[in-house]
Amino acid sequence: MYKLYSMQRSGNSYKVRLALALLNLPYEAIEVDILRGESKTPDFLAKNPSGQVPLLEVGDDRYLAESNAILWYVAVGTPLAPENRIDRAEALQWMFFEQHALEPNIGAAYFWLSLVRGGRDLQTHALEDWMERGYGALQVMENHLKTNSYFAARQLTVADIALYGYTHLADRCDFDLAPFPAIRDWLKRVEAAPGFVSMDWRPADIDNPASIAAGA
Repeated sequence: MYKLYSMQRSGNSYKVRLALALLNLPYEAIEVDILRGESKTPDFLAKNPSGQVPLLEVGDDRYLAESNAILWYVAVGTPLAPENRIDRAEALQWMFFEQHALEPNIGAAYFWLSLVRGGRDLQTHALEDWMERGYGALQVMENHLKTNSYFAARQLTVADIALYGYTHLADRCDFDLAPFPAIRDWLKRVEAAPGFVSMDWRPADIDNPASIAAGA
């Protein structure tokens, strides 16, 4: 069984929990509060020198970091990971986009405005840039979703999970999704997937969920 080191309120951690839930894969959840420095202890740094969550233990002394790498690892061989060469490349394209355009802006705004006490005052100088670039990323997504239901392979894939993680949190950190109807419809499609769980969900909350893996 996997061991997942994650933080409940982390968007990157949620991406992995969501994928595991959609695939109905069992795992042991270990909460790591990065705000309390729990990811910087000698024990955790021995597992992941970058001191970040999520971190997936995949075997004896084998650990996989970086949320999107973990998504690929758990999804290979399932409908969430496209097998067609171009579909796979397009999924990766959007996952790279998420890490360089969405997460550094909406993710950063969410962290400082929603999680860190006094974060707005600490990051006043950065907020304007986050908003401008974050809205730019949302517009790119909106333009794609005007003519596509999902981001790759014409179906739900790990690309959608990667992008959903912080997009669904945008309204918690000053972003207004009202001008983005295609994104709002896409969020609803993701949330309608069999086995979907919210960010607040914990593994013990439900038993034997329907899942993508089961074809439900």
